[in-house]
Amino acid sequence: MNRKTGEKFPWNSFLRKLAVIAIPVAFQNLLTTTASMVDTMMVAPLGELFVGALGLCAQFSSLMFCGYWGFFGGGMLFISQYWGSREDDGIERSYGLTWVCMMMVAVLFGCLAIFAPGFIMKVYTDKQTIQEIGVSYLRIVGFAYIMQVFSMAMSCLLRATERVKIPMIASVVSVATNLFLNWVFIYGNLGFPAMGIRGAALATTCAAAVNVLTIYLLAWRGKYPYLFRVRRHFRWSGEQVKQYFVKCFPIICNEVMMGIGNMVINITLGRQPEQVIAAVAVFRTLEGLIIGFFAGFSSASSVLVGKCVGAGELDTAYERAKRLVYLCSGFILLANLCLFAVHRPILTGMSLSGESYQAGTRLLIIYGAASVIRMGNWLQNDTYRASGDAVYGTVLEIIFMYVLVLPCVLTTGFILKAPYWVIFLCCYIDEPVRYLLMQLHLYSGKWIKPVTETGMAALEEFRGKINK
Repeated sequence: MNRKTGEKFPWNSFLRKLAVIAIPVAFQNLLTTTASMVDTMMVAPLGELFVGALGLCAQFSSLMFCGYWGFFGGGMLFISQYWGSREDDGIERSYGLTWVCMMMVAVLFGCLAIFAPGFIMKVYTDKQTIQEIGVSYLRIVGFAYIMQVFSMAMSCLLRATERVKIPMIASVVSVATNLFLNWVFIYGNLGFPAMGIRGAALATTCAAAVNVLTIYLLAWRGKYPYLFRVRRHFRWSGEQVKQYFVKCFPIICNEVMMGIGNMVINITLGRQPEQVIAAVAVFRTLEGLIIGFFAGFSSASSVLVGKCVGAGELDTAYERAKRLVYLCSGFILLANLCLFAVHRPILTGMSLSGESYQAGTRLLIIYGAASVIRMGNWLQNDTYRASGDAVYGTVLEIIFMYVLVLPCVLTTGFILKAPYWVIFLCCYIDEPVRYLLMQLHLYSGKWIKPVTETGMAALEEFRGKINK
């Protein structure tokens, strides 16, 4: 029930629209994460050191993710709102800006991985054997980064315009390619030499190329217009670029600052014993299952709420946002329970045993409790961004990371020499307080800040209703 108007909320229609977007996106991300999990399982017979090295390389990839995700969020903000008001020119210009910015990040990280892998591994761990293994992986997988980010930029456009099936199908083809080539290259099947962890990197690179090609072919076959109007992508005016970066700047700062903060956390955990490093590497892969599941809700929230804001349906956007937060937390709790129910065969299948198995189990228990609140915070922040408010969630997240989380992690890790699980617990110490503050902002409605003329025309009336 809408407490302002007394109208009954259309649950059936809402859930159908949510499922249409959330399920394909979640499936796409779960496929990618499952492939990463299988990569780890296929590398596991080589030993815990190889698993640990692969996990640390994945943390470098996560840092790249933070570098481009701010532009991805900005793209979702503009494209979804322009999609709501059916402004083709705005959609195409926003995609062009988003693509250019994301590719700049991809080239930077690709070059670092290819030309400076030794430096990267020394940053993440002081274990020389793990460093050497990681270097051989990064030198090859660096070529995949550019193609991976290219496909993510296209996915941003497709998701924001409710064409979520194309990237989902492309992910199926890419994951199948990756799994097959892992079998070929890692162990030397079909006449190829056994390449070990370098084979995993080569398989990832080939799969990334297949992903880009498949998206293009499916979009061309489906006569999807926005992806192929290349000249229109780069017709920017100074005012348009300024508006884009004004909205994107807080998101970019958020992602970069959080990426650096998470790198510091991973560096701290990378100084733990080899068994703990291996457990953290496996945990990060399993964490991707939960995040992949959550990504469906995040994309659905950005589109379903952002589209309404752009179309001037601000009451609907407000009511949808409130319900999405609680639905997300409930489903994340369910996903965590399912994961923990099958954690034993998964952890042992990834070559964890004894101390490393115990460490992996403890990490999953802590994360299972914390992630329900954590994903609620994340979803609210993504919803605010798609609605035009990129500042509030950013400021909160950065302040809590640098004032509370990092001091606790560094103190427990380097000064108190606390057990790894205490350090890990400190990573989530800010979530409950931040959730309360995010909820207060959610119910205030101040996060609705349209960028389209249609949305801005409806803003005054909406604020009058909220302030009654």
